[in-house]
Amino acid sequence: MILKINKIYNFDCFEFLKNIKEKSIDLAIIDPPYNMKKAKWDTFKTHKDFLEWTFKWIDLLIPTLKNAASLYIFNTPFNNAYILQYLVNNGLIFQNWLTWDKRDGLGTSTTKYTNGQESILFFTKNKKHIFNYNDIRVPYESTDRMKHAEEKGILKNGKRWFPNKNGRLCGEVWHITSERHKNKINGKTQQNEHIASKPFELIERIIKASSNKGDLVLDCFVGSGTTAIASKKLERNFICNDFDKKYVDLSNKKLEIL
Repeated sequence: MILKINKIYNFDCFEFLKNIKEKSIDLAIIDPPYNMKKAKWDTFKTHKDFLEWTFKWIDLLIPTLKNAASLYIFNTPFNNAYILQYLVNNGLIFQNWLTWDKRDGLGTSTTKYTNGQESILFFTKNKKHIFNYNDIRVPYESTDRMKHAEEKGILKNGKRWFPNKNGRLCGEVWHITSERHKNKINGKTQQNEHIASKPFELIERIIKASSNKGDLVLDCFVGSGTTAIASKKLERNFICNDFDKKYVDLSNKKLEIL
């Protein structure tokens, strides 16, 4: 089977990945199940079963990546600790452990620190990879200091440093409000179209950083279609998949109106 690009498919992830041409993908953005028991598709009998399933799709994904490709995997910090080691053992190069601070309201835990983040692993196939750092600059935090520095600069190691007009280089902690809290009505959170929706600006940042126009972006758990939509808006090609036809249909409707 030859899969066409700029389409969203409705297979299980294994069937989908088996039909992706080897070394054809420039960027893979993977937001898989977390085994948090939030839905049937997110429930595994044991953590061992979950890891075996995860490593199985990773084994199918790696051959699809070009030599200069990048790979981002979302999950809980606990699960990503296992996934990180598996990727290292399979020869991929670790770049960053990114922390997504979801700004997701108040936690309720009284036996440990409250959860408010997800982690994103950033790996590449080799050291020569795309990273458009200037395209993902973020605002400086010390605005008063930067305003002063724009005029006179800041003395660093005997040289005058002036702030970049587009902001500072992006760090490893991303403060981006979750879809659940972004879409509140009258202060109340609403049921999202997908329980694991990721904010557009989060996926947009990854695509801008680790691909160029015309590159091919893969997502085998596309959910409500954010990766496909962001890719199209940013003039990248995409090839995406989800096992749930309801979400495939929803994503295709969104693409049609772009």
